[in-house]
Amino acid sequence: MTDADELRRRTQELLAAHPPAETDRLDFLRARFDAGLAWVHFPEGLGGLGLPRSLQAVVDAELEAAGAPDNDPRRIGIGLGMAAPTILQYGTDEQKTRFLRPLWTGEEVWCQLFSEPGAGSDLAALGTRAVREGDTWTVNGQKVWTSSAHLARWAILIARTDPDVPKHRGITYFVCDMTDPGVEVRPLRQITGEAEFNEVFLTDVRIPDAHRLGGTGDGWRVAQTTLNNERVAIGGMRLPREGGMIGPVAKTWRERPELRTHDLHQRLLKLWVDAEVARLTGERLRQQLVAGQPGPEGAGMKLAFARLNQEISGLEVELRGEEGLLYDDWTMRRPELVDFTGRDAGYRYLRSKGNSIEGGTSEVLLNIVAERVLGLPVEPRTDKDVAWKDLAR
Repeated sequence: MTDADELRRRTQELLAAHPPAETDRLDFLRARFDAGLAWVHFPEGLGGLGLPRSLQAVVDAELEAAGAPDNDPRRIGIGLGMAAPTILQYGTDEQKTRFLRPLWTGEEVWCQLFSEPGAGSDLAALGTRAVREGDTWTVNGQKVWTSSAHLARWAILIARTDPDVPKHRGITYFVCDMTDPGVEVRPLRQITGEAEFNEVFLTDVRIPDAHRLGGTGDGWRVAQTTLNNERVAIGGMRLPREGGMIGPVAKTWRERPELRTHDLHQRLLKLWVDAEVARLTGERLRQQLVAGQPGPEGAGMKLAFARLNQEISGLEVELRGEEGLLYDDWTMRRPELVDFTGRDAGYRYLRSKGNSIEGGTSEVLLNIVAERVLGLPVEPRTDKDVAWKDLAR
């Protein structure tokens, strides 16, 4: 029996023991995790079976055909795409057991406390401080652009633990309890009118050393695992043909012949091809992930994602003319999900402006592609050997 056959057998056993139509959604998800069918490439006992990542599609197809519930992956994307692989690689056995199951079932939402007002693109210059007192760390600082902080139970956090060494070496990585009384979440209203992002203030937040991921001072290396996975999660989403931003534009073009012009036709053709190339490149990147951890290639995918979204949404506004400027809802909402395709063209145009900032600015990602993918000379960095405390601010 092949691994695929064994997975089908296990999936049918799960469905027989927990019929989706008769089983509570959360109970079904917990049973799926315990059966090793959550993410089959994870180790046994942690939602997986230690099998190749590519075989997850076998399980997903069987469950979809049976009408089984999923774990609402868009809602818990930060946990699934960023926190989970970092915990798996650097977490202790106790941390993996405690965090991975409720993360995957969606019982606990995660957010990411990385960016700061004074250290956005230069993340390693962050100033949030963590001071150790026995078996506890006391954290003070401010984070910004934090998606889902208003929903999150846990956060992945990096903080400065040694200001006397160069900026990349004095950082430590933690899991932060968002229900701590020292954590304050404030909404950030965006150009769309929504408050999807937040700023987070940390005042004497006490984090047990048992919630540290990786070694003290080794947080930058741990964070690279998170960041590489984040870029793949943002730029390498699995889409059908004409999925994402290009779909609504192509639909409008077909259904509204009175809007067409030769110039817009040529631009639409080019962007359609670019979107299809990006989609197929994303498929290849996911195939490469089967063999190992994500690398800097994800930065290229995220760059393409941002550029395409902005160019396509701009074309859509032009195509629709005056009606392209309409926007149905300017009230401040606190959404759980970012819905690009279910909103007006004006919303897509405005929201896509953030794509070149979130998940790493395009300027930083261009450097990553140049240096780590193309092997071009490294950009001079005069501050890399200077202690963080001596950096100009």
